[in-house]
Amino acid sequence: MCSFLRPDGEKVRPWSCAAEMDEALIERWNAVVGPSDKVYHLGDVAIPRSGLQALTRLNGKKILIRGNHDIYPLKDYAAHFKDVRGAFFLEGIMLTHIPIHPDHFRGSYKGNAHGHLHASETMLNGQPDRRYFNSCVEMHDFFPVPWEEVKASFLQ
Repeated sequence: MCSFLRPDGEKVRPWSCAAEMDEALIERWNAVVGPSDKVYHLGDVAIPRSGLQALTRLNGKKILIRGNHDIYPLKDYAAHFKDVRGAFFLEGIMLTHIPIHPDHFRGSYKGNAHGHLHASETMLNGQPDRRYFNSCVEMHDFFPVPWEEVKASFLQ
């Protein structure tokens, strides 16, 4: 799990094993998320199923936007999340796991905050496409991203 590589061959995740990574992610999450904070988790929350137990240690009122690896029955996630959804629309921004085609958010929406891509960005003409915000921890020093930062990225 910790062996994802960047195109240049550098490791995406600095930990030697999944257990070490999980502990670091829990510590970083709880350093910035308080018990009453609302958190939208944009998918792929636990692989394997036993990883769901770690969710009991995370602060906040969590809402899951299911990802392609969130394959277990809804009841398994409902024990840890206030709500579970396929997508969510918040302040003109579409929250999804996998980036969606831009035709789906033209006009009414500012853009798409998503997960799924780890350390990659959605590109347009060789540049990062500013209609997208990759919320993956690999892009944010392995911390959750404050909502204000997500919103601000679409004002540029």
